[in-house]
Amino acid sequence: MKSLLIVRHAKSSWDDFSQKDFDRPLNNRGKKDAPEMARRVRNEMNVKLDAILSSPAKRALSTARFFADEFDVKKENIIEWPELYDASISKFYKAVEALSDDFNSVALFSHNPGITAFVNSLMNAYIDDMPTCAVFALHIKTDRWKDFEDAEKEFWFFDYPKSIS
Repeated sequence: MKSLLIVRHAKSSWDDFSQKDFDRPLNNRGKKDAPEMARRVRNEMNVKLDAILSSPAKRALSTARFFADEFDVKKENIIEWPELYDASISKFYKAVEALSDDFNSVALFSHNPGITAFVNSLMNAYIDDMPTCAVFALHIKTDRWKDFEDAEKEFWFFDYPKSIS
């Protein structure tokens, strides 16, 4: 059995409109929400993480690093996957299916609108929008990530900073 947490990056800054989208950092709320959500997921859902798979865009990678710190994920297990920036559903599947089977529990960090479309492709559930720093988690009944797309998936939890716990 594998576990996958799908996380939208935390709130980003729009202070500098000349800045490239790829380079936008987290704003103050994002810097507060990301470690808070990481703690909440670890403590309340009893999650363990072996690895992190992230878009290399600054706001996604920054969010991922807050989770890596909270879960003590080794630096070599933080994988930047360029195709997760502005990703289509098929690119999400390819990224997950490329993971090492040594990892049993992985958090994936990316962006809207692709991340919402990917989550909605996984199960018979519909999420209108993945809010910033939202976490959608599922268990996958497989021992091999390359079987992810066709493997049976079981909803685990959905949480985001403004939800009522």
